[in-house]
Amino acid sequence: MKRLHLILISLLLPAVLTHAQPSRQEYLLEKGWKFIKGDGEYSGVNADDSSWEKVTVPHDWAIYGPFDANNDAQVVAITQNFEQMASLKTGRTGGLPYVGVGWYRTEFSLPGFDSSKNAELVFDGAMSYAKVYVNGQFAGEWPYGYNSFHLDVTPFVHSDGSANTLAVRLENLPESSRWYPGAGLYRNVHVLVTDKVHIPVWGTQVICSSIGKKSAQVSIDIAVEGNAPDLSVVTEIRTRSGKKVAVCKSSTRTAKGFRQELKVRKPALWSPESPNMYDAVTSVYSGKRKLDEYVTPFGIRSISLVGDKGFFLNGKVRKFQGVCNHHDLGPLGSAVNEAALRRQLTILKEMGCDAIRTSHNMPAPELVRLCDEMGFMMMVEPFDEWDIAKCRNGYHLLFDKWAEKDMVNMLHQFRNSPSVVFWSIGNEVPSQCDESGYKTAKFLMDICRREDPTRFVTCGMDQVLCVLKNGLAGLLDVPGFNYRVHLYQQAYDTLSHKIVLGSETASTISSRGVYKFPVEKTARVHHDDLQTSSYDTEYCGWSNLPDDDFAMAEDHDWAIGQFVWTGFDYLGEPTPYNLMPNHSSNFGIIDLASIPKDRYYLYRSQWRKDVSTLHVLPHWTWPGREGQVTPVFIYTSYPSAELFVNGVSQGSRHKRHDASLQERYRLMWDDVVYQPGEIRVVAYDENGKAAEEKVVKTAGEPHHLVLKADRSMITADGKDLSYIEVSIVDKDGNLCPSDGRLVRFSTKGEGGRYRASANGDPTCLDLFHLPQMHLFSGKLTAIVQASEVLGEVTLTATADGVQPASISITAE
Repeated sequence: MKRLHLILISLLLPAVLTHAQPSRQEYLLEKGWKFIKGDGEYSGVNADDSSWEKVTVPHDWAIYGPFDANNDAQVVAITQNFEQMASLKTGRTGGLPYVGVGWYRTEFSLPGFDSSKNAELVFDGAMSYAKVYVNGQFAGEWPYGYNSFHLDVTPFVHSDGSANTLAVRLENLPESSRWYPGAGLYRNVHVLVTDKVHIPVWGTQVICSSIGKKSAQVSIDIAVEGNAPDLSVVTEIRTRSGKKVAVCKSSTRTAKGFRQELKVRKPALWSPESPNMYDAVTSVYSGKRKLDEYVTPFGIRSISLVGDKGFFLNGKVRKFQGVCNHHDLGPLGSAVNEAALRRQLTILKEMGCDAIRTSHNMPAPELVRLCDEMGFMMMVEPFDEWDIAKCRNGYHLLFDKWAEKDMVNMLHQFRNSPSVVFWSIGNEVPSQCDESGYKTAKFLMDICRREDPTRFVTCGMDQVLCVLKNGLAGLLDVPGFNYRVHLYQQAYDTLSHKIVLGSETASTISSRGVYKFPVEKTARVHHDDLQTSSYDTEYCGWSNLPDDDFAMAEDHDWAIGQFVWTGFDYLGEPTPYNLMPNHSSNFGIIDLASIPKDRYYLYRSQWRKDVSTLHVLPHWTWPGREGQVTPVFIYTSYPSAELFVNGVSQGSRHKRHDASLQERYRLMWDDVVYQPGEIRVVAYDENGKAAEEKVVKTAGEPHHLVLKADRSMITADGKDLSYIEVSIVDKDGNLCPSDGRLVRFSTKGEGGRYRASANGDPTCLDLFHLPQMHLFSGKLTAIVQASEVLGEVTLTATADGVQPASISITAE
């Protein structure tokens, strides 16, 4: 078996040592893995893996397909959707082959490792029921696929520098998830080498208090494992530019280690607008000998809740403009990629989003770090089930034995991140309406209080009347309600908190670029093409349109904001159809190809107060609809606008508080008659002056492809990504909005390779990794991944009947 190439992580600051190696070394186990789908006796050192597939971790074995209804066919009643009769469901987990057993094997060596050292394996996530073997010996297990965990493998690794064999068995049970969970070693795996005396994984806790303009008090609890004479710790607090702003050489002994108190003068506070970060660099000494150095990233910020007034960050009231997201990355599956996460957050930031709910599982550590650095508040949530099933093989099978362990890992891992302001202890659990649910909630809340008393605890509850009556909503720091916005006022009147949070809102459904006639507001959605309307007037029986949530937050100080379901479309849960070929959601504000839907601009028009928004829908290419009513909607930050069709005014519309909620937040012309040509919108400011205009033209025959990259320069690290939007246009550059022809891709150059593509069509079964994809509503997204070689890569897109297009990306 090929020796694993170890990558030494340079994130930790180098220590000044009396010996050659740093006191703490972290290796990323990334390359040189081998994988097989299926079970066998593969834990031993001499197991034959010569014919296995060579893979790089993170790796999702299921995303390569094929799509098949038999992969996740099940006869169930989705009780969360008020279904009482079981029926056949397919595509509920994306129609992808995630079920079954898979094995991963690799080798790694630890130069200089001896009996004075400690070795730890750290898994950021392994889907699921992980069993870990080192040199043929069982090293440990962790069944929950979303959680990070670590194993002390010191007794199992070789101390002579020879290669160690690592084998990991994973198993995904059928009917174990309500969405696509992914499969395999889909998050990073690390080896951590320290002295016997060291700060353990997640072994520090930073608490900031007495925060003001002049100073902030910083308390650090430091756990230390192992024994040595004359132990002491020294902590320096540094800015991200490396400036030292506080030092503490004295400490108080605690049961687990030490506590230190530091003061930061004129602290730079963390907020979504100014995500200032610090590093606490803690060194452990035995006398004058340095044994360990541990870096704790943190931010200084205050959070508080005031009844009737709302949520305060750094003393200023603000409403949550958040989204819920599942963990998959669309065509990349669940295999974590920092560039993909950064792109998602960048798109959301541009919309005005300032908060993320990690529904319904622990997030990848890369996501939390990016939220710290880019400025997003977070609601971190551990699981979708407690001890009563939603899925036949869901988390309820693990809850009694593993819930506290999973909670502790999550809390310890993320309790120093300034982005995290809420711990959510669950989502729409079946027991929320009975006595056992209250007891379980208290059990989980007590764990949060014990491990991190500095953040608020909430829970996503959809049975509002139940939890108001039985006390569960009153138990929480923040009552979080999933939908039922019409019951918020009753909750406010009932609860002593005098605040209400929309922990999951809207669930409006739409397919990008698809418009249904007649336009009607409806929760009874079924169209022959299995799509949903991008007029944003369709929703589900339990949910509502965005306008309801806008009004609630705008009209009531005690309504502290929302987390929209969802920011991005995700694999699985293909509501409202729940049958293949539908295999991905319609809920996203942004589609599976990372292309914004019309709804994106509705949220942007309300959430971005610093820039203007003017968006027109639908497109204006409707052969066969001549003379038929084709409503036009405008999503805008301006108070009014005038619509022209082929130069003829269709009148002005003003946002109205005395009419329907849709008329309050949208400008709508419901009786426009379609004529080919153009529609032009002129938006007016508060003084009635023309401020901005936009034109949408009828497209001619498809003529050529257009490629547009989000980034033309990427890092040559073998991981970085460029997302390239592919459009088909007429000779004048107008989008052909109904074109769905097949586009084929090829690449040339050493700077990268074709990675995947997606089009956002929830019914399209094209495989993401193959170098071809059908357009959907005239667009798709192709992804180029950097190589580890400096240079260019050119992506060429071709399609029958139109001119091709090429674009070059530089890896540097």
